[in-house]
Amino acid sequence: MYKNNQLTTDHLRNNAPIYFFMIVLFLIGIIFGAVIVNSMNVVQKLDLFFYVDRFFGQLLEGPIVDKKEMVSSTFFYHFNYLLLLFVLGLSIIGLPIIWILLFLKGVVVGFSVGFFVNQMGWQGLLLAAASIAPQNLLIIPVYVVAGSLAMIFSLSLLRKLFSRRMQQPILQPFGRYISLYILLIVLVGIASIIETFISNETMQLVIQWIYT
Repeated sequence: MYKNNQLTTDHLRNNAPIYFFMIVLFLIGIIFGAVIVNSMNVVQKLDLFFYVDRFFGQLLEGPIVDKKEMVSSTFFYHFNYLLLLFVLGLSIIGLPIIWILLFLKGVVVGFSVGFFVNQMGWQGLLLAAASIAPQNLLIIPVYVVAGSLAMIFSLSLLRKLFSRRMQQPILQPFGRYISLYILLIVLVGIASIIETFISNETMQLVIQWIYT
């Protein structure tokens, strides 16, 4: 355990700039998503809110999707996203795409929260806190870590290529890379359960309170 803690500490200290860069990139994505909401004209906002309002109405009538199916679809969505980041980390040319994917995740979060708040005020903020926040408290760190790990592994391959030290063993770092991604997949599985059984229920309660 002490050895693992030391390895984790060394890893975070050596790669702190990368983690910081990814966090800032994600935050910029959130800000950009909020800016997109403010740049939309009134007609666009009303059109989008019309579909959101219809969704809320269907949700009040009862569950739209079976909970098992919801857990499965949510999990596989995050799984496929992590798998894409994992594969991109294995290629040097995939580095810019890793940045784009993490930035887009931030845009989605920023746009979602910003739209609710823009259209519904403090009720929208409460709705966002109930429906978006619970699972994203886990999902956002997972994506930041996943993107950072992919970037770290991609840069390590780049350094080996330019230093011409490809004879150095790559199997051990690759094994750690796989192990960490397996842990992240487990975490998004937990986040999928939270989203289905906690976020969905609290969202329904908040919607019922707003519409009554």
